[in-house]
Amino acid sequence: MPNKILVIRLSSLGDVVLTAPVFRSLKAAWPDCSISVLVKPQFAGVLKGNPHLSEIIPFRGLRDAVSTIRSRGFTHLLDLHATTRSFLIRSMCGVPEVSVYKKDALARTLYVSFGLRSPVLEKHTIERYLEALSPWGVRSSDLSLSFGDYGEAGPVGETGTEPGARPASILVIQTAFLGDCLLTLPLLRELKALSPSSRVTVLTTERTEEVFSGSGWVDETIVDRKRGEHSGLFGTLVMARRLRSRGFDCAVIPHRSFRSAFLAWRSGIRERIGFSTSAGSFLLTRQVPFAWHMHDLERNLALLLPLKAGLKLRPDESRYLEPDIGGAAAARLQAAGIGPLDRVVAVHPGSTWPTKKWFEHRFRDLCGRLVKDGFKVVIVGGAADRDLCARLASGSGSADFSGGALSELKSLMGRLSLFVTNDSGPMHVSAASGVPTLAIFGPTTRELGFFPYGPGHRVLEADLACRPCALHGGRSCPEGHFLCMGLITTDLAHRAAREMLAAKEPLSL
Repeated sequence: MPNKILVIRLSSLGDVVLTAPVFRSLKAAWPDCSISVLVKPQFAGVLKGNPHLSEIIPFRGLRDAVSTIRSRGFTHLLDLHATTRSFLIRSMCGVPEVSVYKKDALARTLYVSFGLRSPVLEKHTIERYLEALSPWGVRSSDLSLSFGDYGEAGPVGETGTEPGARPASILVIQTAFLGDCLLTLPLLRELKALSPSSRVTVLTTERTEEVFSGSGWVDETIVDRKRGEHSGLFGTLVMARRLRSRGFDCAVIPHRSFRSAFLAWRSGIRERIGFSTSAGSFLLTRQVPFAWHMHDLERNLALLLPLKAGLKLRPDESRYLEPDIGGAAAARLQAAGIGPLDRVVAVHPGSTWPTKKWFEHRFRDLCGRLVKDGFKVVIVGGAADRDLCARLASGSGSADFSGGALSELKSLMGRLSLFVTNDSGPMHVSAASGVPTLAIFGPTTRELGFFPYGPGHRVLEADLACRPCALHGGRSCPEGHFLCMGLITTDLAHRAAREMLAAKEPLSL
């Protein structure tokens, strides 16, 4: 007889979202099992559509829950709530096999109240969830969240906008960094596919306008000079008046700042879709959960679930930039003496954040080794990276390609066999172009969701308890040792690069 499993999670939206790896692990161990979950009604919608669930049971009181559970004949009960209420439920239901996760409430209280650290707090909530499966012989280390693991953060029964009611004019607000903007492009591609007749406008900054202005999925860009004429309350209100005059029907807001949500609200846009963790979430009309253990590309796509329930990933979701092989980079390659048969490796040593930069001398050594290996190496970077790129090029026999526009970088991708980079915006350009990407991560981690997306890429990182120390990195190492970069040696990077270059089936360009 197949196992019938009940999972209890009666806490907040974020905790409910993090149960997805548990369902996946149970199904992997027992493919024919059925899984039901008891959850608060206001968070039930977030689990709708999860492929591993057989039933969502909204919690409507202790008596109703006990009666419902006893009538189902469950064989296993997994308590991921671990409170007095869930204790009463599991005690009164008579389920034969019961496991309870360790909440470590005392350790949390001591840390919050007195700053006393405990090793148990270094474990992620998902890790503790998965440990609760071990008494049943189910073991898993998969902490990831994937697109489709959750839906919109609303009650069961809510559906997205029907196809006949697509908004005529949609505003997408994304005024963050280059990488964030690049990872918004798949959302725009899917938005146009869902509603081809809708006019899609993107509000972005002057630094990232080029990302969107050349895209076939964007009808118009509006520049938000939030560090200039649109700064402060007065400038924000000026921008809001401009947006209001356009009469947008819907706003999709990947940027989680209060200002972005405020702009959409102040502009009178009727439907405002954003993340539940937005600083201005109370100004949104539809909220979608934000999960750190999911890639940012997939998190952004989830914002379209209110417009189309059950949205699926494309088979080629990771490819959304097409290199223009004969474009802007052709002349520079020719001037550098790089021919059409040469294998080219590009290296990007820069970053806005100092702690995201691998050591200059190690980049120089790596470039020199690759040149000796017979590869043509080009150093790429923006205007702020000119001096750094020039030093690396002159000291390693590489070519300096710094200072070019985004269009040149995209063009260069069509000639690359490998892209070596810090955690940065250009990393997403290479991954989106299908170029094998070797990324060096210091203060940031894959779990934040900004690693190179798709097959054939690799991340070099050190296993340290202090990582991540910040979402974007910082000006200096808060611990004073900078081991997150120090432990990544030139030998490690060179070995990884050679392995990727020697792959029998490199990604096709």
